[in-house]
Amino acid sequence: MSPRSRYAAFHRIDGRHPFKEAIPDGFIDYAARRRRDGEVAFLNFNLAIEMGLLPANHPRRLNADLRRTLIDTFSLTIINEHDLLRRVPIPERDRLPGRYMATRYLQLQHKSRTGRTSGDGRGVWNGSFTGRGKTWDISSCGTGVTSLCPATATTRNFFRTGAPLASYGCGTSGLDEGLSAMLMSEIFHRNGIPTERVLAIIALPKGRAITVRAAPSLIRPSHLLLHLKQSNLESLRAVVDLYIERRVENGDWTRTRGAVRRYEFFANEFARNMARLSAKFESDYIFCWIDWDGDNLLADGGIIDYGSVRQLGLFHRDYRFDDGPRWSTSLAQQKRKARALVRSIAQCRDFLIHGTKRPLSGFNHDRALRVFDAEFQSQSERLFLEKIGFSAQTAEELRRRHGDRLRHFRRAYSHFERARARRGEVRVPDGLSWNAIFSTRDLLRELPRQYQSAPEPVGVRRFIEIAASAYASRRDREPTAYRTRRAREFELGYLGLIQAAAEIERAPFESVLEEVSRASSLINQRDRITGDGIDYVTSRLQRSWKKLTSARFHALVEHFVSSQDRCVGDNPRANATSHSDEELERLLGQLQNEVHQFRHGL
Repeated sequence: MSPRSRYAAFHRIDGRHPFKEAIPDGFIDYAARRRRDGEVAFLNFNLAIEMGLLPANHPRRLNADLRRTLIDTFSLTIINEHDLLRRVPIPERDRLPGRYMATRYLQLQHKSRTGRTSGDGRGVWNGSFTGRGKTWDISSCGTGVTSLCPATATTRNFFRTGAPLASYGCGTSGLDEGLSAMLMSEIFHRNGIPTERVLAIIALPKGRAITVRAAPSLIRPSHLLLHLKQSNLESLRAVVDLYIERRVENGDWTRTRGAVRRYEFFANEFARNMARLSAKFESDYIFCWIDWDGDNLLADGGIIDYGSVRQLGLFHRDYRFDDGPRWSTSLAQQKRKARALVRSIAQCRDFLIHGTKRPLSGFNHDRALRVFDAEFQSQSERLFLEKIGFSAQTAEELRRRHGDRLRHFRRAYSHFERARARRGEVRVPDGLSWNAIFSTRDLLRELPRQYQSAPEPVGVRRFIEIAASAYASRRDREPTAYRTRRAREFELGYLGLIQAAAEIERAPFESVLEEVSRASSLINQRDRITGDGIDYVTSRLQRSWKKLTSARFHALVEHFVSSQDRCVGDNPRANATSHSDEELERLLGQLQNEVHQFRHGL
């Protein structure tokens, strides 16, 4: 069997996408050329099988035919305006038959607030693919600089791909970026956080790479909002309808009759998705730069573009990312920004239904915002109770029967979660932070073990000893009268919830405590990956991928990702490592040591 027929599914990815017919003013189309200097660094076998690109029984390693197919499909660079103006010679054998779109969307890096100059600045969409009853969007980052990059908007010049002449103007991506995005997106996916996923990484010379990404829909809120800003009803309707149709085709939504009901449903679902996402970010300490443009999120409430995403080890509520001329939002501001996006989508809904765009201020009390507020509140409470270690069913009963008790405990919990170092604001490598000093995750993991021997408060000194992070100075650890009272409230509130759960489940206090302890030890595991940790893990993987066989490298990645799986139930971590492979054990141990070292960091 020839490699073309063996891996024929990949050859259906050739730049074609229904977006092109639906929104002709929403993209710039580019011809492309083959890159013959690419090498396959990684293939996400799990995702490729899920998409139907590979058979379920395909070995988790690269072979010569598969490598060649991946290079033929994804190792490309666009022929951009700079190339055309300078008539750069391109051998005919290197020209690809398809054309690849760079989509337009809002970006706050652009002075224009209408999206006429912004969008995919260093990537293109490889197309869409339907397999196993589901359609996926596929895009690549690092395929060349487009005219939608911020540098072109600022200087009004076209740039040669790879020329580091202006910020956001080289059109390339690093291998470290691809590996980091791959690790974080797979870890998030395993833990139930919606996200795009890395399908493949093509390594290029000088540490560069093409990172291929896939999701059931890669439409962002910013794809919609640029047409709203331009008051372009026809294009706004086209992109919203395209998005709705994809959700229906993939079985996420049922088909709704009538335009009014369809757009009402779309806006309300968007509100729920944003509420769930921002509640999850707050619960899991995930920093994602949410802003007015809706650029770093997917419309279905998933994460896209890991360049400004970090999982923090503690509730570092004032951490902000320095992006040159601007500062990012903070962890504590994400809910407000997500809510503001819902307001903009409410304006979209109204524009689509009535054909007239009313001022944004007219939607300050829109029903979609009420949907958001209610969903955020309920989701936040559920996540909090599940983080303690309660089952979803018990958590719902606690919310229904013991709301006052729950709120009282959360106030004490919040005091320790959000307490900041006396030192104040500090400079960090990529921005500013005011470090948190206590780890409430450590409390939720360790206190149940303490109570199993004696179900009584451990006292403030032991409490602070368990909770204190690496950022807590001696003064931060002092058991002041106020902190002593808060610690007492925390412990009594915690034990009260366990007792309430025991009554709900009609089970002994001790057995409920044991079950909560077991779940909490997994959910709040000690060695949890952070942004700092992922940087070091990525660096080690970058040095290792060429030294290891394909099977070993992919096994190492799989074992590491599995070690970060915090889902209660059938957890694969027990079988994550092969004890007969000493080198793999050693490398995995090194990665986990790095994670442990930075577990409280940014």
